[in-house]
Amino acid sequence: MADAVFFDLDGTLIDTAPDFHTVLNAMLAENGRPALPYNKVRSQVSNGARAVIHAGFGGKPGETDFDARLNEFLDRYVEHLTVGSQLFPGMATVLDRLDAQRIPWGIVTNKPARFTLPLLQGLQLSDRVGPVICPDHVVERKPHPEGLLKAAAMIDVPADRCVYVGDHDRDIAAGRNAGMTTIGVLFGYLDDGEDPLQWGADLYAADSSELLSLLNL
Repeated sequence: MADAVFFDLDGTLIDTAPDFHTVLNAMLAENGRPALPYNKVRSQVSNGARAVIHAGFGGKPGETDFDARLNEFLDRYVEHLTVGSQLFPGMATVLDRLDAQRIPWGIVTNKPARFTLPLLQGLQLSDRVGPVICPDHVVERKPHPEGLLKAAAMIDVPADRCVYVGDHDRDIAAGRNAGMTTIGVLFGYLDDGEDPLQWGADLYAADSSELLSLLNL
């Protein structure tokens, strides 16, 4: 059993895709563009807002239209954080078991604090979670291990006694780089054609029940 468990946020602990989908399609409709199917948006959420905007409008960062749409999207999204977003099925039980066994858990995410902290508050997780490390709190984002090492140090648990759970190859790389045991979840936001087995995680969980078993909870 691990002494601490850290989670990625989007696509691992919380299903945020519904709100990304709603906000993007509202913008597309206002610009006379066709709506994107849910799965098209869902597959890009772990890649961040820039990838979601690119999926809907094309373009790239640095272009005036792209940057303006990105800023508009983020301003709308921050007002829509917990309308459809929720813990993935069974993850409430995972957190309850961790709490019951007094195993600290936290979040290390590439999602800025501007969105992460209100999201956790809206889902009533703020008073339960341990370290929450966002890009605002580190110099290097994942796959660099800085955030994970900082989270472990905050609760005084050696990195090799921690588990990191994620749904993207950058999560698994970050966990490996930090010397943590890594678990790849297969219910997250996979790109079309992506093979999670190529991430090189120590373990994989198809659902929350398997995750409970792997964590010995």
